[in-house]
Amino acid sequence: MDKKPIYKRILLKLSGEALAGNQSFGLDFDVIKTVCKVIKECVDMGVQVGIVVGGGNFWRGLKNGEGKMERTRADHMGMMATVMNCLAVADVLEQLGVEVRVQTALEIRAVAEPYIRLKADKHLNKGRVVIFGCGTGHPYFSTDTAAVLRAAEINADVILLAKNIDGVYSADPRIDKDAVKFDKISYDDVLAKHLKVMDSTATSLSMDNNIPVILFALKDAENIIRVVTGEKIGTIVE
Repeated sequence: MDKKPIYKRILLKLSGEALAGNQSFGLDFDVIKTVCKVIKECVDMGVQVGIVVGGGNFWRGLKNGEGKMERTRADHMGMMATVMNCLAVADVLEQLGVEVRVQTALEIRAVAEPYIRLKADKHLNKGRVVIFGCGTGHPYFSTDTAAVLRAAEINADVILLAKNIDGVYSADPRIDKDAVKFDKISYDDVLAKHLKVMDSTATSLSMDNNIPVILFALKDAENIIRVVTGEKIGTIVE
């Protein structure tokens, strides 16, 4: 018997690094296609999907611009990087027959719709995937914060954080072999222990709006389906 989705509307956050695959830069279209096939499965199950994409595979404002550029301009470059990723994901989804709309927080009318909440809601209700670009449209805010903000605005049931790590740990598991993985953790503990789930702004915003966050590894794209159908993988923060 086919599993049924337990969420009606999700906000999927894809990091730019995840879209680069094993490369540290650019786009790995094999990875993107694998992810998009799973997104299509979600849509076919009746799940409404919003996506926020990071830009770290091209440019990370704070890291790449630090000491060399004014922060605001460096962050604006990061917003442009997210748009390239949005267009790549949109194109692959369309090749698979999925209806997509790209909306950007900064107006780039030649390539995307400006972000309008009610319009995004209408697209989602019609079964279209909506990809949100340019983060929040403001410097000093991460795309993780943008993911929580958009999730709150569209009334998403859950935020899915698809990253290069399979959950939240007590320490960096690549450095500390005794690091313990949490199946479930509270926002308060994440903030108090300074755990690297999202940045503190994104975590606080998610806590204030009571939106659960599930962090899991994108290495196996089928994990998206597993989470959507209620399988216990990764770490849930609530």
